[in-house]
Amino acid sequence: MTRPADLTDSYRWMARYNRWFNRRLYEAAARLDDAQRKRDCGAYFGSVHATLNHLVVADKLWLGRLRDQGTPFDLLPAEVVHLGVFRGLDMPLFDDFEAMRAHRDVMDAAIEDLAERLTVPVVSRPMRYANTRGEAREHPTWQALSHFFNHQTHHRGQVTTLLMQAGIDPGVTDLIALVNLPETSRP
Repeated sequence: MTRPADLTDSYRWMARYNRWFNRRLYEAAARLDDAQRKRDCGAYFGSVHATLNHLVVADKLWLGRLRDQGTPFDLLPAEVVHLGVFRGLDMPLFDDFEAMRAHRDVMDAAIEDLAERLTVPVVSRPMRYANTRGEAREHPTWQALSHFFNHQTHHRGQVTTLLMQAGIDPGVTDLIALVNLPETSRP
């Protein structure tokens, strides 16, 4: 395993990308009507709406686990980590797309704020939690953070495919595109 010496900068970068991409993805999804967003297209979580909802559920799970690790994670707002009684990775949190979109933006702002507070000692310390089956887990915090951002990218890729199949082009989604954005367009 490599030491996470440079990962804190990477997490700040990924948090900015996360917010930028989510805003663009929700803008693209908003061009579909509610029935189109909720139509089962055979994706892992079925629809655009359900996949976006899954991302909120999974992010809340991970952010809650991180919040339990103490400073600086304990500064995450309660509304960002509150999930209620866990009923599965496909549990519906939002039926209303605009409510989910607004909550996503609040979550992404909190993720960016958190990333700014990360340090090498914080991401290097052990993280202890129970997975969704109640099994105890322990590994360095940086591994959880890397998974957190990678998981988002994975499912956003599914949403972009569903959008393209529905005739909606979400535009450029590459991480490197963030480098070339004018300063005024950056998240």
